[in-house]
Amino acid sequence: MSAQTTNRIARSRHDYQAPAFTIKTMQLSFNLHSTATRVTAVMQVNRETPGAALQLDGQHLTLIAITLDGRKLSAEHYQLSADGLVLPEVPDSFELCIETEIAPQHNTALEGLYMAGNTYCTQCEAEGFRRIMFFPDRPDVLCQYTVTIKADAKTYPYLLSNGNKISDHIDELGLRTVQWHDPFPKPCYLFALVAGDFDLVTDNFITQSGRDVRLELFVDKGAAAKGDFALQALKRAMRWDEQRFNLEYDLDIYMVVAVDFFNMGAMENKGLNIFNSKYVLADAASATDRDYFNIESIIGHEYFHNWTGNRVTCRDWFQLSLKEGLTVFRDQEFSADMGSATLSRIDAVKLIRSAQFAEDASPMAHPIRPEQVLEMNNFYTVTVYDKGAEVIRMLQTLLGRQLFASGLTLYLKRHDGQAATCDDFIRAMQDASGYDLTQFALWYSQSGTPVLTVKQQYDADTKQLSLTLRQETAATADQATKQALLLPIAVELLFADNSRQKQLFCLTDAEQQFVLPDVATEPVVVWLEHFSAPVKLHCQATTEDLLQIAAQASDGVARWDAMQQYWSRQITAVMQGAAVQTVITAELVALLKQWLELPAADLALTAELLTLPDFDTLAEQHDEIPVDAILSALSSIKMFLAQQLREAFLQCLHNLPQPAYRYQQQDVAIRRLRHLCLSYMAQLAEYDVVLQQHYQQADNMTDTIAVLMATQQAGSALFPQLRDDFCQRWQHDALVMDKAFALVATDPADTVFAGIAAMQQHRQFSWKNPNRVRALFSAFSMRNPQQFHRLDGAGYRLLLEAITKLDPINPQVSARLVTPLLSWRRFDKTRQQLMLDALQLLAAQSNLSNDLFEKVSRSLP
Repeated sequence: MSAQTTNRIARSRHDYQAPAFTIKTMQLSFNLHSTATRVTAVMQVNRETPGAALQLDGQHLTLIAITLDGRKLSAEHYQLSADGLVLPEVPDSFELCIETEIAPQHNTALEGLYMAGNTYCTQCEAEGFRRIMFFPDRPDVLCQYTVTIKADAKTYPYLLSNGNKISDHIDELGLRTVQWHDPFPKPCYLFALVAGDFDLVTDNFITQSGRDVRLELFVDKGAAAKGDFALQALKRAMRWDEQRFNLEYDLDIYMVVAVDFFNMGAMENKGLNIFNSKYVLADAASATDRDYFNIESIIGHEYFHNWTGNRVTCRDWFQLSLKEGLTVFRDQEFSADMGSATLSRIDAVKLIRSAQFAEDASPMAHPIRPEQVLEMNNFYTVTVYDKGAEVIRMLQTLLGRQLFASGLTLYLKRHDGQAATCDDFIRAMQDASGYDLTQFALWYSQSGTPVLTVKQQYDADTKQLSLTLRQETAATADQATKQALLLPIAVELLFADNSRQKQLFCLTDAEQQFVLPDVATEPVVVWLEHFSAPVKLHCQATTEDLLQIAAQASDGVARWDAMQQYWSRQITAVMQGAAVQTVITAELVALLKQWLELPAADLALTAELLTLPDFDTLAEQHDEIPVDAILSALSSIKMFLAQQLREAFLQCLHNLPQPAYRYQQQDVAIRRLRHLCLSYMAQLAEYDVVLQQHYQQADNMTDTIAVLMATQQAGSALFPQLRDDFCQRWQHDALVMDKAFALVATDPADTVFAGIAAMQQHRQFSWKNPNRVRALFSAFSMRNPQQFHRLDGAGYRLLLEAITKLDPINPQVSARLVTPLLSWRRFDKTRQQLMLDALQLLAAQSNLSNDLFEKVSRSLP
């Protein structure tokens, strides 16, 4: 590494110390100006640690004045640095007034107060508040906020902050002043401010106790109609949380603002959620079924944070999964109840098996409660969020819904208004259920993906079924030694007479045997039903067993999983030299044809059963990823299936209705199966006319994108002209152009590099907008393995250039872009060296952000 390691100090979870000072109330005043916003803070401060100096975090701030108990301080009374402000000698209780100046327009990192187009906007999680005011920027300092905002009334008719509005007036000079008060103490990361001109969509919600809550959704001018679905999703989320967990909203108003410049998906600021417009705006013409699903899910997620994150927050950022893992689980349960529980679960499992398992196998491996970090923004990972949600789900599986809900109620009651820890949560669950969770708590401190090996043995004479389960977790980059975890293993036994039996086993040792008596005949065992634990499964099921499970298991997720295992085995066989026609047997083709001719009641599940595992899922099954062999086998099998089932796909397509677009589960399922047929038919040039007709006749974005993706992945000659037509048609809509950027970037053809270069010149592309950057470069590096992993290294160099350009602009986004390069050890020697070369070029730069430096430095040998 270069000499830039100087002064980069990692923080450890075990270094936590309680705050030396607490702040009871905070009065914040903003006089908004794009390059010179004046911020004044009046804080009531109390000492907690005798003799301690007051240390306040602050970055990119111009200090104007400090007043302590009415006395203005001169420079000899404080120490000012690039990272904060220290007052060595202060009383035990005092009023501190600080005035600063900031330049929102120049804040391209999109942390703190910044300009999103013409709108003032904040993002303070994890440590953005220090870009607004000198303050102890940590989640365990909670105080009540009163916020005053001043700006020109015509330019900024809406001045918003947390809590309830207490005054609003315009003076004779046209200056508007609005004051807000949040009665609930909160950490500074939940502070929010928005100032701008919007279309306002309103509604109301009557809580279970009869309170009337005003709902306000602020969107871009002219986009009001696109906000209706989000507003209705919010009402569904509010009702669901009351019915499922008896949690009621607590303020008089709930506001959601959609902005186009945002590093994340959304932010749960108390009473004033700020959203990436991608996860708010939708109509049939411009948004897909996936967009609608994501909007409902993320609207729910941020609302559910009102209790699991806001009313009870994190003591420190190492406890992030306390709020995020729990709330992801809650939004998954909400999505399952609003739509297809099977599809929602399948989507979650796919993410774990690809992105999260890959993270466990990378230099960035960490437990869901990490132990050490340099840059807090790097905590926002699929491990903390999605594996964290799997850990919560396992708790519910172990305890049952009723005891789990009782545990959550106890946790929220005990810690309301406090900053809590993961240990506090586990303790509440244990106390409410009476279940000893000591071993289960290891999930919070142990990283890595357990491998579960299972064997079954049936004794016909004694009628006993013996099931042997063994777990092993390999060493990870951060931990060499692993302990046995508590694994809830759900199984279903399928018998020849079509009867079935369900069991839940708790594996607590490295190896255990479970013996079931009085089993009349040998069953087929469905292992890990509903993906009951986030593990890799090794089992002895035959291909016939897998097909039987796919046809007969009562759990749709288990049926899909069995087919994924089946497809993976056949793909591996082709990779090892077997002929496709011997691997994809006539019996299998007949079964698939039957599924297409007589699709199950769940059409979307039928589509999933016929969907091959993607590249990332297959890659996780290999210690050294055979890029070319995986891609070749996938291509060969898909083409063979298209040829063998050509008429069945066409007939299924014709048999399925095509109603006018509605986002309802039955219609989503129809479209999912229709698009599955199109994706196979695109392999054959004889169906080009059919595909072109579907594109031209599509009355919604879901159908349009389906044809584009089908022709793109098939390498169809149709794709370039359809893509160009799409880009021309939607050139003025930034959110739809994100889909166009992604279509260009994921094209497996060699022309992708010229396409990406051209798109960087498009009027809608901006290096300062995270959505645009992700649409082009994340799509390329994470969804185009053919071109990203080219043997000439062109894909790696393209990503290197993008990261190098972006890091000075937006470190959070640059650090996320580098992720695909971090797993360089998993590839063949040629690709290893090319990826390592790119990382070393990054490491040699003298001004890397902490965000990017941490990831690059941890990945290098």
